[in-house]
Amino acid sequence: KQAFMDIDAATRKSLELTQTLSGERAGSLLQAIDFTRTAAGARLLHGRISAPLTDRQQIEQRLGLVNWFLDQPALCQQVSDHFKQIPDLDRSLSRIASGRGGPRDLASLAEGLLGARRIASSCLSSDHIELNAEMARLCALAEAPAALGDVILPALGEELPLLAREGGFIRPGYDSQLDNLRQMRDESRRLIAGLQAKYAEETAISSLKIKHNNVLGYHIDVRANHGEKLFSNEQFIHRQTTAQSVRFTTTELSDLEKQLSTAADRAVALELELFAELTDAVQRQSGQIAEAAHALACLDVAHATARLAERHNYTRPFLREDTTFQIEAGRHPVVEQMLTTSSPFIANDCQLSEQANLWLLTGPNMAGKSTYLRQNAHIAILAQAGLYVPADRAEIGIIDKLFSRVGASDDLARGQSTFMVEMVETAAILNQSTDRSLVILDEIGRGTATWDGLAIAWACLEHLHNKNRCRTLFATHYHELTSLQAQLDRLRIYAMQVKEWKGEIVFLHQVAAGAADKSYGVHVAKLAGLPAAVIKRAAGLVRQLEAQSFGSTRTADMLPLFDPPVSDDSLVSDAGVPVSEQLDDMLTALEPDALSPREALSLIYELKAEHDKSGR
Repeated sequence: KQAFMDIDAATRKSLELTQTLSGERAGSLLQAIDFTRTAAGARLLHGRISAPLTDRQQIEQRLGLVNWFLDQPALCQQVSDHFKQIPDLDRSLSRIASGRGGPRDLASLAEGLLGARRIASSCLSSDHIELNAEMARLCALAEAPAALGDVILPALGEELPLLAREGGFIRPGYDSQLDNLRQMRDESRRLIAGLQAKYAEETAISSLKIKHNNVLGYHIDVRANHGEKLFSNEQFIHRQTTAQSVRFTTTELSDLEKQLSTAADRAVALELELFAELTDAVQRQSGQIAEAAHALACLDVAHATARLAERHNYTRPFLREDTTFQIEAGRHPVVEQMLTTSSPFIANDCQLSEQANLWLLTGPNMAGKSTYLRQNAHIAILAQAGLYVPADRAEIGIIDKLFSRVGASDDLARGQSTFMVEMVETAAILNQSTDRSLVILDEIGRGTATWDGLAIAWACLEHLHNKNRCRTLFATHYHELTSLQAQLDRLRIYAMQVKEWKGEIVFLHQVAAGAADKSYGVHVAKLAGLPAAVIKRAAGLVRQLEAQSFGSTRTADMLPLFDPPVSDDSLVSDAGVPVSEQLDDMLTALEPDALSPREALSLIYELKAEHDKSGR
């Protein structure tokens, strides 16, 4: 049994799971539900949305953690405050383990381990901890390596450099030998300051300075106009002349510089040794730290889902092993948050069962068909990711594959038109979906001629009902498809509700049983701002075409195009080309490599004659 729900690339893109069609995170499903506080929690939530589970026990385990936090709102808020202070443990650990870590990574790791202990302690002290074994297990993992944080943090100072070789990151008092070297180094610096004052007084040059650079080291620097005073003094040794200054040294300054450089280098070397000891301790416990980081991320996702459920009224889904899909008052998680409180989202039910698992949804553009399709797909993904869902109640049979063909797109780089992309994606659905899959289809066949598109949509609907037998939401503008309800016993007809008021239309965004009476395309065009003359002309043409349609005695059921498919497979080849049985036998017995040119030509005439004989 596969571990995760199968979601192909086209479905991920159309449902905008982790990013919108424009490539932005804002407006995606992930952005709408992400209440995590840590970087690791955000990554884990991204992974769970991208790969929902198919194991019911694991899903229930995740949902149990969310429910545990929901039952304790005060504790949930407390740990939320703690989570805000948790650094990225995984990042710090990976940098240290790869040898690229510095003092700041050590400090971040130590703070994260101690923060994990605070969170685990808060949870373990709860009276409800015995009610959830998984919560107790995660807390034990999270606090296990916290003692290492007690070792690392006291060793590090307040101001930490980016790189260890810069030194100065070990806290004073942590190592006595390092303190002695630092004292010697700092005393030498004070001696240099005293030596500068001494030379300034002896030479009567108040602007005399002792400076340092990487070329000369420590040296005496005076302005060019004071250079003659020092040239005449044998104590000062000339080193360099520039346009603005003259530089000297003395034997006394050179000796002092050696003492200074030795003490500083030895101090840095000792700090690097201490740093290596701390990083070695981290690497010895890297496995335990990684487990703690993952446990902490799991707790973050669980508490974040609880906060999401409380704020936006999400509910716990019930997972089943059958093919049920029962949603009461479902809502679109992204669209809902974009609306104001004065215009709340209109919730809708979706009742797919083994006796009625194929819904045909009709209604005009802008009525909310695509939103309705996507919201049910989102609810399925959230439920099997172990998250709460935007609905009053949700019962979902485990879905093995989710397919979505919603929206129009093309692939010009590969030479594929909008219709070709649509057909490729539809082919994948028809060839791969099973009776445990959920399929979302929106306006199949709209990218080609009306009759071709209607025929394709009709055939796809029959195939989904007779062959795939999967749970399907099929939105269309082809109202002729509603006549299929008499032929397909598990097909149910629903429509997005619309009201007309004083020549205008009002979208109710409600799903109800029955078919839409018309498409209202002209009304939508008017809302879009088409010129009044175009709208008037289009309305007249619609009335004319409708009159012709009603005057015709032929209905969709009478058209040869929609006759039941021929069930005798012997008349149809694998490629869909009609052939006679004799012609099929001749082709089967054919051995091209054994034919001479004359025999091949003769065979072609025989095949042509047989084809003509079949009358096709």
